[in-house]
Amino acid sequence: MIQAITYLLTGIFLFCAWPSAAQNGGLARPSAAEHSRMVSEFQAELNAEYKDASRSPLPAAAREKFTGLPFFPLNQEACVEARFTSDSTQAPFEMKTSNGRKPLYRKYGELHFVLNGSPQHLTVFQSLDLQQRQGYQDYLFVPFTDRTNGHSSYGGGRYLDLRTGQLKDGQLLLDFNRAYNPFCAYNSQYSCPVPPIENRLTVAIKAGVMSDH
Repeated sequence: MIQAITYLLTGIFLFCAWPSAAQNGGLARPSAAEHSRMVSEFQAELNAEYKDASRSPLPAAAREKFTGLPFFPLNQEACVEARFTSDSTQAPFEMKTSNGRKPLYRKYGELHFVLNGSPQHLTVFQSLDLQQRQGYQDYLFVPFTDRTNGHSSYGGGRYLDLRTGQLKDGQLLLDFNRAYNPFCAYNSQYSCPVPPIENRLTVAIKAGVMSDH
């Protein structure tokens, strides 16, 4: 039986932290060239995972034909500074999933940012299951939808993985070029969280993994 939390581990070994030192009270941002290199490395690692039978969500037949995931072109404007507001006082809740499973999560906080000239916000969640796994206690989860879903990206939404160490003085760099699809986009045997209503963005995010349909 496929482990229920596998979907969350998609980006764990692909994580490559942004520079975290503050400069003049703000965030240290990579140069355009450095950002391009980091995103290219992320994409290469994600493709390597999908080719690896021990980690890939792809069925064997699809994996044999796999040549790489489709990505939007690098979008520098999709890497934005976000203000983080902590809010971890709420009780754990059962998150809706693609197959009716109800894993426990808690709200960790909110991210507020501007994208395409429009103010946006996303809720950040923490898995109670992953908190019990050694080495994964600092992982955070941001499932979201946007106006590309069902068109140029997967209809069920996409995910971003974060770590608590990325939060510096209530800020972080949020890079949608690292957005990836749930495993159930490729294999119905997986159980994937459904992005909650508060994480439905009102803009089109043309960054990250595209739909291959």
